[in-house]
Amino acid sequence: MKSKTKVRTAGRYKLIHRGVECLNCGHPLDMSDKYCPNCSQANSTKKLTLKDFFEEFFSNIISYDSKLLKTLTALLLRPGKITKDYIGGKRVSYTNPFRFLLSLAIIYFLLIGISGDFEELDRFGQQSNELPVNFGSSMIQDYDFGDQEADKEKLIKQLDSLKLEELINEKTRIRDSIIMADPKKEIQEASEKSFISALFKKQEIFSTLIQKDTLYSYKEAEEKYNIENSLNNRLAFNMTQSLLKAKREPGAYVSSLFSKLPFTTFFFLPLFSIFIWLIYIRKNYTYTDHLIFSFHNQSLFFILLIISYLIDVVFGTDSNGIFVLLFGIYLYKSMRNFYQQGRFKTIVKYIFLNTIFVILASIGAVLLITGSIFTY
Repeated sequence: MKSKTKVRTAGRYKLIHRGVECLNCGHPLDMSDKYCPNCSQANSTKKLTLKDFFEEFFSNIISYDSKLLKTLTALLLRPGKITKDYIGGKRVSYTNPFRFLLSLAIIYFLLIGISGDFEELDRFGQQSNELPVNFGSSMIQDYDFGDQEADKEKLIKQLDSLKLEELINEKTRIRDSIIMADPKKEIQEASEKSFISALFKKQEIFSTLIQKDTLYSYKEAEEKYNIENSLNNRLAFNMTQSLLKAKREPGAYVSSLFSKLPFTTFFFLPLFSIFIWLIYIRKNYTYTDHLIFSFHNQSLFFILLIISYLIDVVFGTDSNGIFVLLFGIYLYKSMRNFYQQGRFKTIVKYIFLNTIFVILASIGAVLLITGSIFTY
């Protein structure tokens, strides 16, 4: 038989330091009350000393470590068991699933962000006025044509004769000169198009203005060209600034995307849990139960990714595939144990949910990238 949890009675928790009113919420207390029944704060009137402060600090760490160990053990060794326990009321023994998942996601993406060498991508960055593709003969200079060097020389001459790069540069110069001659008129004409068409046309206009006139903010452009302060104009300007910055520093842009991924997870999983609820609608579980199930399984996924990452760093291997496969097996076992259905039904629902997961993850990635274009 398990013994009851012991309540500390030493130090500032002694009987002589107890009061008759909670110092936090004002709830009346008896001298026998060790904690306030209203807000759970300890019943102590003693001034907090440095010794008390560190005792409480380390006590809370040990308490959290105990919960953390139980949570990790249940997640790793008993698929689906922790969710059953948690929704069944055994919550004190485990860490909060939402907070636990958020912590793991932040740790993982922080590790990737720190060691990702994204700054290496900056070498592929381009100045704003550079063409994204070299249309000249140098485009094929480095290609090995083997015994067909004569064909290579012939192709180079043909490309040089076409003067594609010069033609494109000339077209760009004419376009820029038209925009710079009357920016307000060009923006007004673009505003007459549909919202999306106007957005992309204005992006082209603002791209020229930012590069030629060195604009730093939309307010500066608004005052300089006397343009309307509309949503479409602001979106087009912000999108242009972000695209030019991402073009110059692609590594910094990718790093910025990774920093947003932990929080994207928490907008994605509630939507995914709706599909779990729908296919298990006959089960006596609430939507929140399915959401907690998603949180626990996603937490395990991040734990495996962190372990895989550390193994790869230490041993110089690539173990991602192995751990993703392990998670696939774990997820099947977790669904079987938690929802208590047969193999055939579980496999069908497993395939369906994973398909939905991939679709939603793809949509989420597109939305994240699109949102980053306007906010980077």
